[in-house]
Amino acid sequence: MERIAVIDFETTGITPNARCRATEIAVVMLEGGRIVDRFQSLMNAGLPVPGFITGLTGISTAMVRNAPPAAEVMEQVGEFVGHTPLLAHNASFDQRFWDYEMSLIRRERVQKFACSLLLSRRLIPAAPNHKLGTLNTWARLPHTGQAHRALADAEMAANLTHYLATELRQRHGLPEVSHHLFCTLQKVPAAKIGDALKKYRL
Repeated sequence: MERIAVIDFETTGITPNARCRATEIAVVMLEGGRIVDRFQSLMNAGLPVPGFITGLTGISTAMVRNAPPAAEVMEQVGEFVGHTPLLAHNASFDQRFWDYEMSLIRRERVQKFACSLLLSRRLIPAAPNHKLGTLNTWARLPHTGQAHRALADAEMAANLTHYLATELRQRHGLPEVSHHLFCTLQKVPAAKIGDALKKYRL
């Protein structure tokens, strides 16, 4: 599988806008089943962090106040990622924040997002649920640190992505797994995933 940039944001809320911004971003580069590089930073968008978010993530207003400006961080992470294909767990969330924060520095995404949440629903339906932490425990993947911090969650999503790629190769007999295949499969209705996989088998 080619190099994939697995990302995770921590934020002050659900929908990006002038009153809801990112507080932390992490990117791990997954290549050949291994994490080969990492980027992580808190970011200061000039907003306070709500108390319930601090309770969930451990990220406080004081922490982001002392962090680099959001624009500076997004410039750095944009250079780090380049045109590498993107993936996140529940990617619709991270994609919205990626696009919004990049738009503020006049940069535009050119690559697609794959979603390990959508893929896990189709490829491992027997899991108790498809939350990232549950899947990592269920699949006996490595513990990466405190949940709801960007780097730990990005590493969990990268490990899960490798697990899903292994499932596709070993259980479903697919000779090659790619980001493009992920993007294709995540759009297939769960009830039809078996038929869809037949086209890619050895």
